[in-house]
Amino acid sequence: MTIIILAAGYATRLYPLTLDKPKPLLKVGKKPILEHIFDRISQLTEVNKCYIVTNQKFFNAFREWTGKFGMPVEVVNDETTTNENRLGAIRDIDFVIRKKGIKDDILVIGGDNLFEFSLKNFVEFAKLHKPDFSFAVFDIGDTEKAGQYGVVKLDGSKKVINFEEKPQSPRSTLISTCVYYFPKEKLSLVADFISSGNKTDATGDYVKWLSETDRIYGYAFKESWYDIGDIKSLKEADEKYKRRE
Repeated sequence: MTIIILAAGYATRLYPLTLDKPKPLLKVGKKPILEHIFDRISQLTEVNKCYIVTNQKFFNAFREWTGKFGMPVEVVNDETTTNENRLGAIRDIDFVIRKKGIKDDILVIGGDNLFEFSLKNFVEFAKLHKPDFSFAVFDIGDTEKAGQYGVVKLDGSKKVINFEEKPQSPRSTLISTCVYYFPKEKLSLVADFISSGNKTDATGDYVKWLSETDRIYGYAFKESWYDIGDIKSLKEADEKYKRRE
């Protein structure tokens, strides 16, 4: 299995904190968000390779961090330079797949995604549902908040029966989080999605497309999850981690 960490955004909503530092390297509690993610990745025993895909602006910052971190991680530069010419999450995934010739199952994780569920359990769930796509979902418990995310409905087998990206009237409070399992048998669907002219900025658009053209499954977890989207949410997560630490 190969891991791809998405870290090519410019995090403009977190200015001025992210003017010179990428969001995944901002601290929550005693360590950067990215280090919390790797605490979860360390539970996995079958990782062949791990890539962090980022942009020209933050490439050296991630290279410096990985050099100190002590875990074999390769930083991939998607060569974009501004928020205006960024590739978008799906094109970044496709970029790494093609550039590195990946033929494994891929675990994709957002670089700003703070979660406390077991990746080992998630991967086991995803393997049970191969060759179909799986992703992690969380009950946010509030329909107004749910409308800010991709909203999911599952049947009794955990198959997605409805997916809406940022709906005005959410049908549930179950939302998509940025943890995805791309089975190797269907990696070609990423290129198919792009060539069909779909929007490539948000991973939710790909999930919606898959839900309408293929089978996909949702792994619902109850552990804590934090979306670090702006300064307010960063401060809230930081305060909670500091109290716990």
